[in-house]
Amino acid sequence: FPPSSPTASSAAGSRILNSSVSSPYCPCAFSTAAQQRSTGDECGPEDPRDEPRHPLSERTLELKASKLEEQVRDLTERYRKALADSENVRRRTQKFVEDAKLFGIQSFCKDLVEVADILEKTTESTERETEPSDPKPTLKKIYEGLSLIEAKLQSVFAKHGLQKMNPVGGKYDPYDHEIVCHVPAEGMQPGTVALVTQDGYKLHGRTIRHAHVGVAVESQE
Repeated sequence: FPPSSPTASSAAGSRILNSSVSSPYCPCAFSTAAQQRSTGDECGPEDPRDEPRHPLSERTLELKASKLEEQVRDLTERYRKALADSENVRRRTQKFVEDAKLFGIQSFCKDLVEVADILEKTTESTERETEPSDPKPTLKKIYEGLSLIEAKLQSVFAKHGLQKMNPVGGKYDPYDHEIVCHVPAEGMQPGTVALVTQDGYKLHGRTIRHAHVGVAVESQE
């Protein structure tokens, strides 16, 4: 091929220069497209997670609040009942322990009062057979000794909460007395205790042996 002439080369260079001057480079076009891609403005399916959620209605919130309040009341009531039951159990247990301490010797006391009965009857029998001018000092000393023993025994009973009943003249009480006979009400109100054939005893206020009594009744003519 023949070499191009200097005139042709000069004309081509002039066209390139004019094209670059008439269409200058603008970086804004590229930055705008990049911004559109970064902000997600390009066309495409929308992400359902970006959709705004509808807030709960006021009525729904009120119903939920009411249900929660009801649950709180129910739990509070159960808690109070549990506390009351626990307190009742504690009191019953404490009462049981206290009764065990007080009445643990109940069986022993019931057996011991029978010994006191024999001692009392022996003392009364000796007293009836002993006269003030009796020349037998031995019998008198026996009586005095028995009287001291009986008094000491009753003192020990009282110290431990065991007391002998004295129902004569009082109103008959089925919780403390057992009727063994009826006697005419001479100078006494009917229904009162006229005599005692066997003493009754109480341990810390609880009857452990009923008194055998005779109750006064109106005479039948």
